Amino acid sequence: MKIAVVCDVLGEENNGTTVAAMNLIRFLRSRNHDVRVVCPDKDRQGEPGYYVVPRLNVGPLNDYVQKVGVSIAVSDQTVLENALHDVDIIHIMTPFILGKAALEYGRKHRIPVTAGFHAQAENITNHLHLMNSSVANGLTYKAMYLLVFQYVNAIHYPTQFIRDIFENEVGPTNGYVISNGVNSRFVRMDVERPAEWADKFVILFTGRYGLEKSHRVLIDAAAQSRYESRIQLVFAGTGPLHDELEAYGKKLTHPPVMQFYSRDEMLRVINSADLYVHPAEVEIEAIACLEAISCGLVPIIADSPRSATRFFALGENNLFHFNDPADLAAKIDYWIEHPREKEQCSREYQGYTRQFEQQHCMERMEQMLLETAASYSPL
Repeated sequence: MKIAVVCDVLGEENNGTTVAAMNLIRFLRSRNHDVRVVCPDKDRQGEPGYYVVPRLNVGPLNDYVQKVGVSIAVSDQTVLENALHDVDIIHIMTPFILGKAALEYGRKHRIPVTAGFHAQAENITNHLHLMNSSVANGLTYKAMYLLVFQYVNAIHYPTQFIRDIFENEVGPTNGYVISNGVNSRFVRMDVERPAEWADKFVILFTGRYGLEKSHRVLIDAAAQSRYESRIQLVFAGTGPLHDELEAYGKKLTHPPVMQFYSRDEMLRVINSADLYVHPAEVEIEAIACLEAISCGLVPIIADSPRSATRFFALGENNLFHFNDPADLAAKIDYWIEHPREKEQCSREYQGYTRQFEQQHCMERMEQMLLETAASYSPL
């Protein structure tokens, strides 16, 4: 089958949407589908199967966009025509400029279109300082629906959580709930721990340096821990709040390590850590958390009602009250003081994450595309 995957955001695998897109692209190609990728990643120019469009120029905001760590695409009709003219189905990753243009092309040329739901309203309103406005978030969901999602033939939701939120705003949709999945290489293994971490209790959090990820809550919790002098925080990621978080973390005996890691490096970092904390207030799924617990790390997860990640908690000590550093500090101290219980919990999590095995999830994504193409009946 000829499949177009349209990515408003694609580049270095430093964000969940890009990771999800690349996992899908690699899998579909492994199944011998002809996959065309439309994206703004200029490093892919000339690579077979990639059709590169320009990046959005936002003038004085370009520096901010660069700090966020992603580049947004704009449409190019010639590129779209070359990529999409004979495909069997179009899958758009996000409902932005390029995705909307691909949708319009598909409707005009009677090609079925599916779309992924990889951005919560708060991921957008956060940049306008309106993350906690229910009105702004509701209007954002309605705009997504009116501009894109009402016209697609099927929607991929990574979790039932985000499907429920969206359908509560816009009504029922033709949706498939499919996890983005955890790659099979994320398993527990013995690695050589960095010498500078040898005598420390290492707590990992993987997430973009953005307001909704709540890094400061974890910094404050580490500061309140009875074991503050032993704790080494590791913030794997990039984002616009890098400098602010770096300055805020200097109050700790061991300031947070702040760095972007490749996928191979990330596997080694996870297996070098002692605990995983996910303080984010807003999260659709958090594959990063699943990757960590698949490697045997015990998680402590914020119980935010705006985060699907809270459903990964297996016990009360795997949850803390969101935006409550004191409660998080108490949970951190519990796991430091109870190593046997931590080891037992680790074994339980390694069994739990089998349901998110990427091969199975990608097979379901493939089935969604096949079913949608087979049942498509243009109006």
